[in-house]
Amino acid sequence: MYRGFNLNVENEFDIHKYHEIGIEIFNILKNSVRPRLKEYILPKGTIDGDKIMADWFPEVKSHLFLSHSHNDLKNAVYIAGALYTEFKILTFIDSTVWGYSNDLLKIIDDEYCKSESGETYDYQSRNYSTSHVHLMLTSALSKMIDNCEVIFFLNSPNSVSTKSITERTNSPWIFSEISTTKIIRKITPNRLKELTKMFSDTVMLNESQRSQLRIEYNLELSHFTDLNLIQFNRWLNSYCSSPDNALDELYRQHPIDSKFLIK
Repeated sequence: MYRGFNLNVENEFDIHKYHEIGIEIFNILKNSVRPRLKEYILPKGTIDGDKIMADWFPEVKSHLFLSHSHNDLKNAVYIAGALYTEFKILTFIDSTVWGYSNDLLKIIDDEYCKSESGETYDYQSRNYSTSHVHLMLTSALSKMIDNCEVIFFLNSPNSVSTKSITERTNSPWIFSEISTTKIIRKITPNRLKELTKMFSDTVMLNESQRSQLRIEYNLELSHFTDLNLIQFNRWLNSYCSSPDNALDELYRQHPIDSKFLIK
């Protein structure tokens, strides 16, 4: 990862040609997983976690990682379509990965976590399976963030629950992804000469969607560059000859704050 941008979006984008291309990209990523649990069973009856991560949460070659709320999927798809149409930038939409975690967990739980009656799940077994699936997911997302040159956080009323002096989120997936950007290795592309400060440390957690339990986390975005819709569209309308050229133009329009430069 090289740079992070905090893209502020208050409403949904107007749906047009970009959305269709975005849906194609989303479906390609979504269809890359393999939902057959029996293929992951090792000879002694244990599950091959490495194979599950490789098949269910594949590392896809992308330029940009897009972190967003599941309620902002339409906007995420639009952005992916727009960036590919205009710049041939490949966007990794994070929900194509975490959207499958519950499916995988259901398969494992139905096979291994049922109580003796078969009508309910065993609490301890469910805790064990959930921790493993969430660990696989967190690992996969961290690798994707590490491999992408830039990350966009889709900042909206759906992803940020509180906006005051500090922004807060009740999505542990978003908290985990943004936290990862602060501790992950900082890689300056060979074509660029600027050296920037390594992001500071923080903690990684996983998301729960229980409606009666609301937990919030401080969302530390100080290492991200703010980007509003006018600025995003100005960049989108720039003439660029390649994905690298387009990203360089984004960096030119929004230089790194001096506080992140190595002294």
